[in-house]
Amino acid sequence: MKSCTDILSLLALSLAFALTGCTPSVPTTFEEATTPPPVTPNNFDATLPPNIAPLNFRILQGDASEAVTRLHSKQGGEIIVAGWDVCFDEDEWHHLLDQTRGDSLYCDIYLKAYGTWEHLPPQRFYVAEDEIDPYITYRLIRPSYVTYEELTINERCLENFDERVVYENMRFADSQQGQCINCHMPRAWNSDAQSQFHVRQNLGGTVLINGNSATKVNLKTDSTLSAGVYPAWHPTLPLIAYSVNETGQVFHTLDPQKIEVIDYASDLILYDVQTNTVQSIDRTASDFESFPAWSPDGGTLYYIAAHYTPRADNLDADLDANYDQLRYNIYARDFDLTTRRFGARRLVFDAESLGKSASVPRVSPDGQYLLFTLADYGQFHIWHKSADLQILSLNPTPSPVGEKSNPSTDSPTPSKETSAGSQSPLPHVTRTGSEALNSTSSESYHAWSSTGRWILFSSRRDDGNYTRLYISYFDRDGRAHHPFRLPQRTADADDLMLRSYNAAEFLVQPVQATPHTLSRAIKADARPASYAGSALLHPEADTTRARQLTPPAERRSASVGY
Repeated sequence: MKSCTDILSLLALSLAFALTGCTPSVPTTFEEATTPPPVTPNNFDATLPPNIAPLNFRILQGDASEAVTRLHSKQGGEIIVAGWDVCFDEDEWHHLLDQTRGDSLYCDIYLKAYGTWEHLPPQRFYVAEDEIDPYITYRLIRPSYVTYEELTINERCLENFDERVVYENMRFADSQQGQCINCHMPRAWNSDAQSQFHVRQNLGGTVLINGNSATKVNLKTDSTLSAGVYPAWHPTLPLIAYSVNETGQVFHTLDPQKIEVIDYASDLILYDVQTNTVQSIDRTASDFESFPAWSPDGGTLYYIAAHYTPRADNLDADLDANYDQLRYNIYARDFDLTTRRFGARRLVFDAESLGKSASVPRVSPDGQYLLFTLADYGQFHIWHKSADLQILSLNPTPSPVGEKSNPSTDSPTPSKETSAGSQSPLPHVTRTGSEALNSTSSESYHAWSSTGRWILFSSRRDDGNYTRLYISYFDRDGRAHHPFRLPQRTADADDLMLRSYNAAEFLVQPVQATPHTLSRAIKADARPASYAGSALLHPEADTTRARQLTPPAERRSASVGY
């Protein structure tokens, strides 16, 4: 089946074949050029899964009048495509990748200009042995500051170009009642067909999906700050850790980053799906906690937290004025799977000592690495040009006695916080393997595949405005490889869509619940959760104070439903 949908190109190729009576062929006489191929998107040098959809691209025409592309392997397979839109036959593409596992795939482009063919410098891909999870989900959202209508949660098959809408937020919206949807999060890559997402404002609640059924719960209680926001499913128990946030936006007139999303208050809670109860995890009055993430064995909960000492009586106005002073570190609490109690907080990565701020920690499936974003300040890094992905080794190999660490990859030695508040040194930790992932623009939300061999992340490297998805191979030595952009049927599919990708996650199987099932659950009343006290083994003294929040009407910033 041909993937290219450009009708004019197909007509032109069909006419050429009819006149010549043959399939495309590589020129036999040509000159060697020195200029790299002008293509978009340029995914050359990336490492590919053997089951990925074709990486179609467009050759920028320039002065050339004809183009021929040859994709081939050492094993003898090849695909030849004529024209500017290089759209590979899916069956031929998959056959070629399958025979090239563990080896290089070569791409030769020939351009004819002023009657002479030129052979551009050969390019190549690397085909890994490791397959990628076949599905991903993500939100599609306009990259605006204030509008969140026409949101959709989409599911995409990575092995081809099939895409479907899981749910869209206009089903129950009208001129008086808007609705926001966000954060579709599968449990264990949807291996057991369980996942969840939030509905904000009209008919709000958290939708829990179990197979082809769905229910809606209200996680807000009188003892918690808000309903659940950023979720993390426990890998083995029917538990979900959430942050609970009071979030707003600050708009700038001079700063080139026109918006800052701020948490005016945030805590962590633990939700028991079976008992429908909520417990507090970390609700330190002077700290803002967010973005929980479990270790693969379920024995540790990682999260970020920022300590902030107000400079004025009005905390919200103070944060509006000092947003760039809010810096988050990465912390962890051990979790007893039998008693379901958390231990004392400990520091994992001291971003503040670097003058930086960490966000969205994610642990690799083997428990060896922590993937997160690092930016100059704040925690909503999708807007920050300074945001880069970092990989932290959780089990670093100690340096031999007397050997100095590498300052380009090693972080300062952070301190360990104990329950008594004393400080003791942590083993030296290293950040490594992330150089290939980053650009001069923002890299943000990211996810591990079920095998830990692939990283899915968001980037604005293409035009600085729209967030698009990239995939990188993560090898067994802890190094990320040159990434490739999410394959599309045509090279300009993302450009014409005018949407940003958001909060993408890997799935090993599709979401089973239908849009009708989800709509029925959303339309029903939410089942209210009840508060069940602290989930800490030793409740901490400064966690029981009630928050004194500024009324939303008195805030200088706009309240948003994240």
